[in-house]
Amino acid sequence: MKVLIIGGTGTISTYVVKSAVEQGMDVTVMNRGHNNDSLPKSVKFITGNINHEAEAKRLLEGKSYDSVIQFVAFNVEQVKRDIRLFKDIAKQYIFISTASAYQKPVEDYPITEKTPLINPYWGYSQDKIVCEEYLRTVMDLPITIVRPSHTYDNKMIMSIISRWQYEYAHIHRLLEGKPIIIPGDGTSVWTITHASDFAKSFVDLIGNPASYNDVFHITSEKLYTWEQLTKILADALGVKAKIIHIPTEVIIKHLPEMEGPLLGDKAWSAIFDNSKIKSISNNYSSTIGYEDVAEDVVGYFKNHPEKQLISPEFEAMCDNLIAIYQKAIN
Repeated sequence: MKVLIIGGTGTISTYVVKSAVEQGMDVTVMNRGHNNDSLPKSVKFITGNINHEAEAKRLLEGKSYDSVIQFVAFNVEQVKRDIRLFKDIAKQYIFISTASAYQKPVEDYPITEKTPLINPYWGYSQDKIVCEEYLRTVMDLPITIVRPSHTYDNKMIMSIISRWQYEYAHIHRLLEGKPIIIPGDGTSVWTITHASDFAKSFVDLIGNPASYNDVFHITSEKLYTWEQLTKILADALGVKAKIIHIPTEVIIKHLPEMEGPLLGDKAWSAIFDNSKIKSISNNYSSTIGYEDVAEDVVGYFKNHPEKQLISPEFEAMCDNLIAIYQKAIN
């Protein structure tokens, strides 16, 4: 089985590459050549930028694959480019979409692949929906769509209120004894999936005719409240979490950048039915929980001070929000 993976070094794709190799697949990774040292020695590499179509076409000339897996396409123009590049050299195209595309707010649980795709709050999810709509019109290449939920590894900080790339501030706030904002009353439940569990089922879709022209989500069956996730990380740090509950609408008023991540995703409970992926994968796994990796997460950031990034602007906005809300309720 010859497989081409576009990306290959992200949170999810790193584990997919490793699992595919373990299954005896002939794996090639196409990316810009950064961070490839973590991948198995047997992996082949094509160094180039997929977003430069002419360059990509030249690099792919004369090659063919049983499956192409796209981890780094985020809008429909990128997907249309992929179809142009791969329709004559691939037998399957797997597109990584997102479970955040499902209807918000969710009207019925558990979420299945038949749950409508409606997200009026988050551009990221809206773009993925448009990609899926286009892919359903493709006739000359079998398409498989996969919707991961919140998927993590042993380096990911679980925080619901954070600025992208400055998630370390969550650990910093815990260590400093600062309040941690949890939206609402803290009772909504959230599904998180370790990337190694995800990969075990995912590889069963590769080159599998039963997955062609179909869609699957792959999630864990482990549920947490955001308060539980915060306390797990606090325990790993050896501190006590100081939590403050603030209504989502109030948070968004003072932190408008959180509208997409909250109303478009994390403010709602996320409970999934995995029956469909289980029906074609004998390797479905829901084994690892955040409590199993929290100490690794803490150790990773402790040992990598260059990753200890904090946005003073965002933290000041959070502190201001907390002060305003505490004054209002008192």
